[in-house]
Amino acid sequence: MTSSSWQDFQTAEPAFADTVRKRFKQYRHHVLATLRKDGSPRVTGLEVEFRLDEMWLGMMPNSRKALDLRRDPRFAVQANPGPDAEMADGDVRISGRAVEITDPAVLARFVEAVTPPQPFLLFRAEPDEVVRTGIDGDDLVVQVWRAGAPLRTLRRGNDDGPPREV
Repeated sequence: MTSSSWQDFQTAEPAFADTVRKRFKQYRHHVLATLRKDGSPRVTGLEVEFRLDEMWLGMMPNSRKALDLRRDPRFAVQANPGPDAEMADGDVRISGRAVEITDPAVLARFVEAVTPPQPFLLFRAEPDEVVRTGIDGDDLVVQVWRAGAPLRTLRRGNDDGPPREV
């Protein structure tokens, strides 16, 4: 898959990017999936920041998730579903690659905007795919954006037929 920046995604699909960002901002903690050395998944908690026209993943140095991302930058992050079993705002997931930031100027701008606990590692998220799943009436609606492609919307009703693109 082709990775892009958050800004690329936001430029391509501004309304969808805004919906996704707002969904992540509803809660502080989310769920990050990384790949262990043996290829099995690791799931951990994480805070996600949207600042300076980017999506950021911050973590403690030498944390397992940081070591995973340094070895294999592929990730998926799921927005916290929250206490609402109905998930009125939908379920949102972003997958892609995480690029570790070591440039002192970029780190300084981030610290100025966010004031993270010290010490920390910072990764810029480069989304490959962004998915939002929600309910509209009796229909399941899935919006899928992939880097380099337009937003697709699939709708499936209770009739158990195949999803149809709208």
